[in-house]
Amino acid sequence: MTEEEIQKTITDVLVADFECDREKITLDTNLFTELDLDSIDAVDLVVRLQQVTKKKVNPEDFRQIRTLRDVVAAVSKLVNEPAAATPPGEAASGRVE
Repeated sequence: MTEEEIQKTITDVLVADFECDREKITLDTNLFTELDLDSIDAVDLVVRLQQVTKKKVNPEDFRQIRTLRDVVAAVSKLVNEPAAATPPGEAASGRVE
């Protein structure tokens, strides 16, 4: 997923799920002061991002996020990092076969 695709997806989520005005949303938009999201909205956004990306989101990674640019960078890192490989000789359950 490119950063442009991620930005569009997050913008679509903000508009659809949080009733944000699309015209107010830029990369430098502060989610809390300009879009009036609160801490509960932030948790909801993390949950929604998990659904969209099909990846486990670590809430700690999102604690310092303030702008859309921050969210795009965090999601880009999440979706573009290689999946953890299972060591040779181990099943996905972690047991040696």
